[in-house]
Formats: sequence, C-alpha cells, structure tokens
Amino acid sequence: MSEIQYLKNPELGFIREDIEGNAFQNGQFMSLGTYQHPGFGDILRWQLSRNPQRKEKKNDDFRLEVIEGTEFIHSTDDMIVWLGHASFFIRLDGMSMLTDPCLRSLPMIPRQVALPCEIEEIKGLDYILMSHGHRDHFDKPSLKKLIPHNFGVEMLAPLKMGPLIESIGMQRYQEAAWWQEYKTDERLNITFLPARHWNKRGLRDFNDMLWGGFLIESHNQRIFFSGDTAYAEHFQEIKEILQEDIDLCILPIGAYKPASIMQYSHTNPEESIQAFHELGGKRFIPMHYGTYDLSDEPPGEPIRKLRQAAANGSLRGELVELKVGEIYRLT
Repeated sequence: MSEIQYLKNPELGFIREDIEGNAFQNGQFMSLGTYQHPGFGDILRWQLSRNPQRKEKKNDDFRLEVIEGTEFIHSTDDMIVWLGHASFFIRLDGMSMLTDPCLRSLPMIPRQVALPCEIEEIKGLDYILMSHGHRDHFDKPSLKKLIPHNFGVEMLAPLKMGPLIESIGMQRYQEAAWWQEYKTDERLNITFLPARHWNKRGLRDFNDMLWGGFLIESHNQRIFFSGDTAYAEHFQEIKEILQEDIDLCILPIGAYKPASIMQYSHTNPEESIQAFHELGGKRFIPMHYGTYDLSDEPPGEPIRKLRQAAANGSLRGELVELKVGEIYRLT
C-alpha cells in the first residue's frame, strides 16, 4: 500500500489554513468517514429483488412541470433556472453558469422531463460547474452540444478531471481540491467544498477523480450547490468555516431507496432538511428527483415529503420548489 498523498492545485488558495489538500492513496481519493461502496453482488441482489413500493411507484402519476422558452438565456436579471436533475442555469452579477449538464436521456435511463429549450440554444455561459464525473452529471453528448455555442466558457472542476474534460475537446478548465477557491471574474467567488460521495465511469477508475460541491458568492448572494452527496459531518463543518448563513441551498432529495445501496451516496428528504438547517440556509431549492428513475422510491415521494415538512413547520426556512424552466429571480 502506497503512502497517503495530499493533493491540491498549487495555483489556487485555500479558504482555511489547516488543510493540505485531499487524501489520495493507491490511485484513489479517500471519502469522508467510512465508505461502504456497494459491490457488484449488492447491486445484483437489489436489481433482482422485489421493490416493496413497486405498486405505489407504478401508480404514482407525479411528473415535473416544464415552462418552455429561452427568456432566461437572453435576460440580464440575476436568476436561477432548474433544467432537471442537478442542472441549473445561474446568473449572478452578469455572469452565467451551468451546473452538472446532463440534458438528455442516458443509455437505458430515459429522461422523464423535457428541457425548456434546445441544448444548442443555451448560450452566453461563462462557467460550467462540474461536481463530479458520474454520467448523470458529466454527460459528454450534452457538453459536446453546449461547448460550440459558448465560446470562452471555462469549466470549474474537481482534481484529476482534466483528462475527461479534454476528451470532449475542452481546454479551458481549473481543477480544485476541497476548500480551494477558483480564479474567477472579480464579480464572483467560487469555492469547491466537500461532499460524501464517490466517482466511477468505467471498470477500473473508482475514485480516480475527486467530487464535491460549490459555494458561489456575488456581492449580495451566497449560493451553495451540494452536487451529489450523502449526509455526513461536512455540512456542519462548512457552516463552521463560512460562519455566515447561506442565502440559498440547492440540495438533492431523491434516489435514496433502498437505503442499503443509497445511504452512502445520496441524502433522503429528512437528511437534506437536516443538512439545510446545519448550513444555516434561508431558502431551499430541491434537486435530483423527477428527472431520471434511479432508485426504488415513487417519483413524487421526495417532494411530497419536503412539502409536508414545509407545511408543518419542520423546515426552518423557505421552500423554493421550481418547475423545469421556471425563472426564479434573485433579489
């Protein structure tokens, strides 16, 4: 077994002084806490077993609503627009960003909600924020359609993602370790933050690229985009380091059953609420539900649980439930 290395981008600074970089050993980044990645046998048993909510899932008629149009692309207002799953168009102080572009059906996993516009119509991007390399977040065909229409766009990515980015013909990118701040336009500060997750695209590349979330700050907004994450101590740690509350938290609520498979990868709605409270969030935008069928729970169960929490007062903050393509203006 090789010695543990602590990797970072030497060209970027850290927002905390007690960090050397991300632990990397035997070609793999190390996860938060004790990570029990399901093996092939675990996945096979899940796929061959009967879903206890099978009938409920089949009868659930929940579908995400879509607002068609390209107003969000041509507007100059500060805004957030959900494009489904973990893909968001964000504009702050005139700077336009897109998170985790996966904008089409995947092999054997059909997209269950339309886009508000064609992929090629999404123009004027300054940054693409890429949380990790899973195929439902880093989708090569989506990116290959986006890049020719966004001259000069730069990708802000985790450590060791460079070869994957270059494989789609993109040369402008920065890689960061957790707690490192990217070099961006002076109107924005964007920091890469921890997440409890993992990474894999092929057979022999487990955790060879890092994963994480983003803090996006303008002169009057602080937005946290978690990326994919399970619940862990990093939410409390982020609040302790940042000190100030976060104006808007974009957090995942879906793909959590069966817990034996999903609990080390994704948060369920109750865990997402706890994370929101620990972050000191003011407004909660849910994501990672209703777009792809990735798990056993009925498609509408995550958002129904979140709505109930908001209605009974157990969500201490504002729930901002977005339709796909809906413009949520930031004031």
